[in-house]
Amino acid sequence: MLVKTFGAAVQGINATLVTIEVNVSQGIKFFLVGLPDNAVKESHERINSALEYNGHKLPRKQIVVNMAPADIRKEGSAYDLPLAIGMLAADEKIHCDDLERYVIMGELSLDGSLQPIKGVLPIAIKAREEGLKGFILPKQNAREAAVVNNLEVYGVENIADVISFLNGDKKLEPTVVNTREEFFCNLNLLEIDFSDVKGQESVKRALEVAAAGGHNIIMVGPPGAGKSMLAKRIPTILPPLTLHEALETTKIHSVAGNIDNNTSLISQRPFRSPHHTISDVALVGGGTFPQPGEISLAHNGVLFLDELPEFKRTVLEVMRQPLEDRKICISRAKFATEYPASFMLVASMNPCPCGYYNHPDRECVCAPGVVQKYLSRISGPLLDRIDIHIEIVPVPFEKLSELREAESSDAVRQRVIKARQMQELRFKDVDGVYCNAQMSSKQMRTYAQIDKAGSDLLKNAMQRLNLSARAYDRIIKVARTIADLDDSQDILSNHIAEAINYRNLDREGWAG
Repeated sequence: MLVKTFGAAVQGINATLVTIEVNVSQGIKFFLVGLPDNAVKESHERINSALEYNGHKLPRKQIVVNMAPADIRKEGSAYDLPLAIGMLAADEKIHCDDLERYVIMGELSLDGSLQPIKGVLPIAIKAREEGLKGFILPKQNAREAAVVNNLEVYGVENIADVISFLNGDKKLEPTVVNTREEFFCNLNLLEIDFSDVKGQESVKRALEVAAAGGHNIIMVGPPGAGKSMLAKRIPTILPPLTLHEALETTKIHSVAGNIDNNTSLISQRPFRSPHHTISDVALVGGGTFPQPGEISLAHNGVLFLDELPEFKRTVLEVMRQPLEDRKICISRAKFATEYPASFMLVASMNPCPCGYYNHPDRECVCAPGVVQKYLSRISGPLLDRIDIHIEIVPVPFEKLSELREAESSDAVRQRVIKARQMQELRFKDVDGVYCNAQMSSKQMRTYAQIDKAGSDLLKNAMQRLNLSARAYDRIIKVARTIADLDDSQDILSNHIAEAINYRNLDREGWAG
């Protein structure tokens, strides 16, 4: 008897429906075709043990399984459950008229219990697009799949429950999640706040400008100046995620297997802080079986690179293209996978190996030329892609001991949201541009024109600091954001002056 069940293969952050055709006939052999990997081929032993443990047996006949489309590689152990159900249905041990209206996924343990799987959200979205009735999957993943409405999601703990449900012997309650209610409930739950930071008003201002325009920023300062503390609080001043952004972010983390059992939808902007020993592939994504890297896991959020010069140069260089294109394409001989990578880059570094160059109280002990050599670990092209360079000095005791509470993240966030709303209105007719940092040179000529006073000021700065053409663009983009924060339609000379002040690393003689 020929039976069809449905699973799914995840490619990038999207899923493709996989039709699992099972035919049981006279004979004794087992054939599994359709480009399965080793984990799928090994499913036969897991299925056999799981069924026997729960009082069922595989058909003692010839079984031919085809996984279509055959040109897509089927990877992982998540196909155990649909394969097992297909074999039982083909042997007439399961009688279900609407079996083909469910997508079924799950990894089997030897006792028949189901283990959580990756990529549940893209699969659920695809199932709804294809008009399927429901999704049967491990209970641990049920809340994640239930984010998708108009789809019955059944979370199960054991294959015996699935068999009983499909035979009509047991009723399962579908998992229901009020997506909007949960999302908006968790939207403003912030554990840390900008008010925790004493002093550093100029740095806070630079971070506010960066958040308002989506600009990349690098902080340079001695150990203990508060670089990491400030960076961790940047997501608290960014605009809250929209429902569309939350869904896209959750899809990426679902594919990477980073969604825990109690999470249905990610409601806070991601903050990723990889260690400086990270490899090229781990940062941008890829591998034998491509997975999203740190830049994609930081999509719609912040990627924080602490101690930037300590990262391998090759790691930093592979990030140059995603910083411009806001996506990364992983190409292989037979396929190409694209992951979104629209993140805000926040980097920090010491000014020199000893950490005390330009320190107001402590003397730098580095040899002549060492500071410049240390800074040169970061290439010019990468540094040009960072809009704001800000120097941090240690906070004096008087500020640290101050009892007056600093400005809260919520107050800063309101100004950032207002500036972002101006940008949304400005770019409403421009595809793929949502903030000032994403403007092209052509769009800058339309939306970021400067007056003669500002032009003269910028010309003098360009000549004195020997800035590149890309740095020129960055200054104008940052000035446009500063004007938005001031609720000004025009970019004034004081906006240009502040933007120039945020190019500390370009200043002649800064590094000796």
